[in-house]
Amino acid sequence: MVEKKLQFSDLREARAVLGMKDEFLKTMQREFPDCRIAVRGDTAMIVGSEQDVACVTEVFRVLRYLFRENTYLTTQHVRYSARLIKEGQSEALHNLYEDTVGISARGRLIKPKTLGQKRYVDSIRKNLVTFGIGPAGTGKTYLAVTLAAFYLKNREVERIILTRPAVEAGEKLGFLPGDLQEKIDPYLRPLYDALADMFGYDQFQKMIDRNIIEVAPLAYMRGRTLEESFIILDEAQNTTREQMKMFLTRMGNHSRVVVNGDATQIDLVDRRMSGLTEAEKILKDVRGVGMVYFSDEDVVRHDMVGRIIRAYETYYKQDH
Repeated sequence: MVEKKLQFSDLREARAVLGMKDEFLKTMQREFPDCRIAVRGDTAMIVGSEQDVACVTEVFRVLRYLFRENTYLTTQHVRYSARLIKEGQSEALHNLYEDTVGISARGRLIKPKTLGQKRYVDSIRKNLVTFGIGPAGTGKTYLAVTLAAFYLKNREVERIILTRPAVEAGEKLGFLPGDLQEKIDPYLRPLYDALADMFGYDQFQKMIDRNIIEVAPLAYMRGRTLEESFIILDEAQNTTREQMKMFLTRMGNHSRVVVNGDATQIDLVDRRMSGLTEAEKILKDVRGVGMVYFSDEDVVRHDMVGRIIRAYETYYKQDH
């Protein structure tokens, strides 16, 4: 057994790294059950095997770095850091958290949180077209919007265009109350929220009014050529084959395209008709197209989301 004393910079850093009501400390204790971590004020005493103490110390170091980088800490940071460090992937963890994708309107640094997210971000930077395929809660939409905002702010594109199939792939909007904007708003709300977080609500509205940002249903893409644009197609699993081909062929000069979807959440009557699953097969070897796959390990929402996804996967494997 070895002991190690860890001194935080001040009480503010200690509180942030330990979490509200010691939430992060309790998570770390669960990750290292044979290690005892006692905290008093701005000092932590770590007692356990040499390997465990070294791992806990490294997790604390990572959390302190993220705090100083003005990153919003979550239990996911604690669990994922602990897992990679125990697996001997400290270098990969450092490369992951040293990357900054963008800065929110509130000044918060946005970084990839998993190796899957890192591969996704790198693919968008490298390729003209990137497919992000995987379950809900993996940050596909938010990271794509963050990069779109970065490219726009750096004048690498002139516009951001975000689209998704409204309601169903057939876009049956006529049965919904209200005018067209009122009909489509509920289905585009996740995109609005991500953009407002990046630019601030007032600035976002001004950019909408000036047509610098366009959020529209997929049907509005037909017949257009989208140049100097960062184009994001969300919920792509609910596009038909024809819609996916139509969308991908809208791409013009100096544009970048991101297509996101979850192949397990297809709402089409005939699941075999999904444009996402067909494009995945047709384009997998095309130069300039990146395919990035997410798993439940990349879920960065509440812990329960990952548990729910794993439970569903187990159920369908056993009973279907």
